[in-house]
Amino acid sequence: QVQLVESGGGLVQAGGSLRLSCAASGSIFSFNIMGWYRQAPGKQRELVAVIGSGDTTTYADSVKDRFTISRDNAGNTVYLQMNSLKPEDTAVYYCNRKQYGRVYWGQGTQVTVSS
Repeated sequence: QVQLVESGGGLVQAGGSLRLSCAASGSIFSFNIMGWYRQAPGKQRELVAVIGSGDTTTYADSVKDRFTISRDNAGNTVYLQMNSLKPEDTAVYYCNRKQYGRVYWGQGTQVTVSS
């Protein structure tokens, strides 16, 4: 089993920045993909950004050039630096980890961007 603990959400004004963190523990393996998804009220959960074991990254078009995903050297903590935040970025952000065919989710952290 894998546990994912997120932190760093909160309330920020439009144009501001936040940094989310997600620490993985438990039965973790070096080959994995970690990422962030978000779900706004009344909408489906969507991909924000993911990073693979080789540090390859993928971003949603809506966050490119504003958000940056990274991970620590051990590969077990992933970060999401969010700059130039917009009200439409308001959502619950979920950490996600995929390894050996299994998918794990964090509990979610609320990000609210006021206009």
